[in-house]
Amino acid sequence: MKSLLGEERSFIIESDDDDEEDPAHRGDGVGHGDDGSSSDSSSCATPRGGGGDSQPNSYTNQWPQSYRQSIDILSNVQSPSLGFLGTPTLSRLSNSFLNSSFLNSSFRGKTPEIVSNLVKPLIRPTTSDEQQQQQQHEDIRKSSQYLLPSRKPSLQQIPEDQKPLVVGHEVSPYQQCSYTQGAMNGINVLCGVGILSTPYAIKQGGWLGLVILVVFALLAWYTGVLLRRCLDSKEGLQTYPDIGHAAFGTTGRIAISIILYVELYACCIEYLILESDNLSKLFPNVHLNIGGLTINSHVFFAILTTLVVMPTTWLRDLTCLSYISAGGVVASILVVICLCWIGVVDHVGFENKGTALNLPGIPIAIGLYGYCYSGHGVFPNIYSSLKNRNQFPSILFTCIGFSTILFTATAVMGYKMFGESTESQFTLNLPENLVVSKIAVWATVANPITKYALTITPLAMSLEELLPRSQQKYSNIIILRSALVVSTLIIALSVPFFALVMALIGSLFAMLVTYILPCACFLAILKAKATWYQTATCSFIIAVGVTCACVGTYSSLSGIVQNYAT
Repeated sequence: MKSLLGEERSFIIESDDDDEEDPAHRGDGVGHGDDGSSSDSSSCATPRGGGGDSQPNSYTNQWPQSYRQSIDILSNVQSPSLGFLGTPTLSRLSNSFLNSSFLNSSFRGKTPEIVSNLVKPLIRPTTSDEQQQQQQHEDIRKSSQYLLPSRKPSLQQIPEDQKPLVVGHEVSPYQQCSYTQGAMNGINVLCGVGILSTPYAIKQGGWLGLVILVVFALLAWYTGVLLRRCLDSKEGLQTYPDIGHAAFGTTGRIAISIILYVELYACCIEYLILESDNLSKLFPNVHLNIGGLTINSHVFFAILTTLVVMPTTWLRDLTCLSYISAGGVVASILVVICLCWIGVVDHVGFENKGTALNLPGIPIAIGLYGYCYSGHGVFPNIYSSLKNRNQFPSILFTCIGFSTILFTATAVMGYKMFGESTESQFTLNLPENLVVSKIAVWATVANPITKYALTITPLAMSLEELLPRSQQKYSNIIILRSALVVSTLIIALSVPFFALVMALIGSLFAMLVTYILPCACFLAILKAKATWYQTATCSFIIAVGVTCACVGTYSSLSGIVQNYAT
């Protein structure tokens, strides 16, 4: 690891900023203290606006303005506090992230009072830090209103007593994530449902297909560091859409935003397919007769899951779900432990040898492995939350390295246990009579239910921004979000092929977000400063990403069509 990180300064970054103590002190707009009010020091989120500037950040004034907040909720653990969209109660802001970003936006007239609570990290800071921040919080408390980011931010529209205080050359209270906190947040993003299909990926591509997984991991680390370089290149860049804006203008911002949102939408479809498959395994005989129509267990549980998750999308404060969903890391590790237990203790064994290489299945394996590294939409947020941003390459290496070890172990154990009978999700192969199997399946089922609302909310908030101001009412927002949820159900029932849908997401969207776009943006923003080998490396990764995207997408779509034909 040291050798890789040591080469980064000369081969990847070549940035004069690396030797500085912390980019927050450079006056780059991201690191300045945004206001004089302090939040709980455990907050790992960062404000959406620029730094201590009195002028609004131009990158946050354009659609989607809600990206920063919604992705922070998705990637960070928050304090549990629930409320529904229609609840007419006013909470006090105790988070400067929300305070600064909303104070830098014009207040809407007659906007219902909605505020969020603290964005807390996976690991809490020291007690002394907590007490200091609580004391500062008691000194300055601001209240605000929130529904959607305003289209026309203007500090002139904010009363003098509510304007954020400017504290120059002070580390932002939001940049409080330690190395461990940042790594845990990154692992939580990467270790999702993709781990369930890694044994099936070996079945498709053979043992040598694991080389693809390792190569994808190394390239994902490299492109993640490129995103960091892009963020440091200009003042005010904080999110992936901001990078697209800096690289390709408004068109780039909108295009990248749409790609990111469609990827999240597709993940929600995958969640419903997952729930349907695993719950129907637990309760295979469940069915429902309505008149002359019989609904089998797969359709029944897909509809039931939709009815369960739909009210969670109406929540105006997703902090509790964010807190619970952080257990995704634990759930993933638990499922792997259960798989190992069944193989060793319950004597299922690891007898299957498998094939060394299966060329016809490589395109599907590419998509499945690519899906495992689709976390780059969140990495800029994690980078912005760090106390010491120079640790980001190492944190990224830790996240991807740990996840790759987990993916590889699961793939090897699952395929050795079930061989050519391996299902699209290894939980479907687990013996039904074992308690450990039920633990693994229930852990698999519980995680997507908590993550569904967090995953669909960024898309929902971006669409709500586009509504005319007169239509931004609670009733309309509930209708919009409910329609999104129902649409994912319809597609999940229409294309109930877990592995093929995952391979399609991995081939098309993950290749774009993780490999192609970071290199393209880096070359567009920093081509004048890039060395010839950086340019060559980025060009190579783009070529690999485009090739994998084309081959994997074609194979996934062909597989879906063939399943319909049969």
